[in-house]
Amino acid sequence: MKIRSYAGITKPSFLLVHPELPALTSRNPQFTSIFTLRIPCNREKLIGMITRSQYSVADRRSATRYGASVSNKNTNRLGRRQGDSSSLYSRPSLLDMKNDRMENRARVYEFLRGIGIVPDELDGLELPVTVEVMRERVDFLHKLGLTIEDLNNYPLVLGCSVKKKLIPVLDYLGKLGVRKSTFTEFLRRYPQVLHASVVIDLSPVVKYLQGMDIKPDDIPRVLERYPEVLGFKLEGTMSTSVAYLVGIGVARREIGGVLTRYPEILGMRVGRVIKPFVEYLEDLGIPRLGVARLIEKRPHILGFGLEERVKPNVQSLLEFCVRKESLASVVAQYPEIIGIDLKPKLLSQQSSLKSVIDLSPEEFGRVVEKMPQVVSLSDRPMMKHVDFLKNCGFSLEQVRKMVAGCPQLLALNLDIMKLSFEFFQTEMQRPLDDLVDFPAFFTYGLESTIKPRHKMVSKKGLKCSLGWLLNCSDEKFAQRMDYDTIEMEEMELLPSFDMNTLTEPKNDDSGSDYDDSDDDYV
Repeated sequence: MKIRSYAGITKPSFLLVHPELPALTSRNPQFTSIFTLRIPCNREKLIGMITRSQYSVADRRSATRYGASVSNKNTNRLGRRQGDSSSLYSRPSLLDMKNDRMENRARVYEFLRGIGIVPDELDGLELPVTVEVMRERVDFLHKLGLTIEDLNNYPLVLGCSVKKKLIPVLDYLGKLGVRKSTFTEFLRRYPQVLHASVVIDLSPVVKYLQGMDIKPDDIPRVLERYPEVLGFKLEGTMSTSVAYLVGIGVARREIGGVLTRYPEILGMRVGRVIKPFVEYLEDLGIPRLGVARLIEKRPHILGFGLEERVKPNVQSLLEFCVRKESLASVVAQYPEIIGIDLKPKLLSQQSSLKSVIDLSPEEFGRVVEKMPQVVSLSDRPMMKHVDFLKNCGFSLEQVRKMVAGCPQLLALNLDIMKLSFEFFQTEMQRPLDDLVDFPAFFTYGLESTIKPRHKMVSKKGLKCSLGWLLNCSDEKFAQRMDYDTIEMEEMELLPSFDMNTLTEPKNDDSGSDYDDSDDDYV
């Protein structure tokens, strides 16, 4: 029996044929077209096999169609989600990534608002993508002593990574010697340091400070006092301010000490701050070299606001009867007088001395000229000195004259004054009027000056005033001992401030130039 022109599907071990079986289509099937095949003669058995095969193929076709339908649905969903992408390995689109970042930032902002931080200034700043990381950052800053108020004052610090920025910077400062107890105030004054690179930003500034002869042990104190210096450019304000100071006469060897005591100079602009200040003092009558010496000794005077403080204080001195020609001497003796809140002090001291010894306004002006520190003396010590003089037997008029002639009497050590007065009475046996004429007697050392000179004059049998005896150098006094008579032109009555002493170079050397306090006259 032969069958021709039937369609069939080849299998590894058998062939199924049926006159009604439709041709199956697939991507890689192998079809036979016209062929000849012998089959068994048992018809019933053959029909059963064909029927079972037909049902099996139908099931497979149905399953294939269902799977394709589900696959198409999933593909359509993925395509809609990813912008109709046909890629087998799809990734989030730029829009999806942007939306995710916005959602993460919104959660971080919500966290910050919940703890009291206003995140308005953080737009555009790279922040942690999770609330947990931001919480860790905030907790670290809290441990440094920074409060929510501090973070609101400079919220950009929240953009600093703990491991990449905060810890390296703080470790570097600690190695320099900056005390951990000062970190809180340090960061409040200059939180921008947390953005800095140790190698690129901080280390070059420290090396520059060392090159300015600031001792290594003083570097941390300088940074604690003026942390803003870490943000300056080496070729900018720092170098020009130092160059100007050297140019006006500040000794190069003194620069290290000047910057150690007042590092704020490194942030001052020459044209706006330093030069106008120097020129104003020159206009008052202080020579430029004298100004340089004042800066060497008291560099913080450069921080006195010229328009806000210095000029108004000079005007107040003139109002309180200080003569214009004496202004230079007043400032040279006590530079702080142009930087303090002066007018209330002048009013207070003038009122006190008027009530106690009836000092006139003109006499008060002379007192300020001779001892400008009087404006910073407290009332109680002054009153004790006045009472001491009264107890010595001086009248109120004599006390007034003595104070006007030598206001230092209001500030000397009372115990030393008592010893000097006792020697004056018992050994020198001079009248009280001699002290009224030369009250500066109390300002000389009893053992170093008064006793030895009195002994030499007594031995020679000379009769002299206290001014002739004391108001001269040891060399000059030795020359006077060769005189047979005392010439009137050499009888100097009272010592006075010599501006030339201001221009003499500083000679003292110290192990460290750093001083925690510049308020010696308070």
